[in-house]
Amino acid sequence: MRSANLFCAMLMFASLPLAVVGSEAKPAASTLTAAQIVEKNVAARGGQAAWRAVQTLEMKGTMEAGGNRRSTLPVPGATKGMIKGVNAVPPRPKEQAQLPFVMDLQRGRKMRVELEFKGQTAVQVYDGSNGWKLRPFLNRHEVEPFTQEELQAASTQSDLDGLLIDYAAKGSKVELEGVDKVEGRSAYNLKVTDKNGNARHVWVDAETFLETKMEGTPRRLDGKYHPVAIYFRDYRSVNGIVMPFLIETAVEGVRDTEKIMIDSIISNPKLDQARFSKPN
Repeated sequence: MRSANLFCAMLMFASLPLAVVGSEAKPAASTLTAAQIVEKNVAARGGQAAWRAVQTLEMKGTMEAGGNRRSTLPVPGATKGMIKGVNAVPPRPKEQAQLPFVMDLQRGRKMRVELEFKGQTAVQVYDGSNGWKLRPFLNRHEVEPFTQEELQAASTQSDLDGLLIDYAAKGSKVELEGVDKVEGRSAYNLKVTDKNGNARHVWVDAETFLETKMEGTPRRLDGKYHPVAIYFRDYRSVNGIVMPFLIETAVEGVRDTEKIMIDSIISNPKLDQARFSKPN
């Protein structure tokens, strides 16, 4: 996934709090330039030629849904709670549930996610310009358009190969801001600014040169925006490209994390374009 940055789209389904983002050490100096770090990252991920050959990806796995031991937030459209005028989330089990998902990606930022929950399938689609969603688990059985906030988040996500591969051809600029500690390991802190001026930080491990952390889209909880960090782990080779099979998202100020565990990735599957179209 994305470059796993595209997995962020999957988390739009979740309305539950995630985890505290750990503080990082003061940046240190680097003997490598930003361009050299990117070059090593591209090589570690399978090489530019291998990624340029990828037009579509399909991923299957499970995503955690929090149990009732974590704090809850109101969910618009959910059943009214015991307190008058307060929306309540549906009852949740004590332990985290593992929800199966299928994600289809295509160049041009096209994305379709299907998430199974209690025998129902939630769907979220972005066709590169517009987005729509179906959320039966919230008793919403009609197709709804993305909100402006969701559209903005989807439009600023990277393409399926991530922020760093072919960054110059995409009109982006990469700057090195130092060397930080991420989960006890040294990582290069790169600031990536796209052609529209949107900036995002990504941390590249100083030994493996694989992305280890990325700055996610801030999450609005209780009326306030909280910084989001996405951690990438368990990298494996898939037909010559290297991708993470475990993605963990943390939200500053919230205790628990959400994990996406990928079971399989198919490179260049033939995708029916109707999958990215809004139903009539």
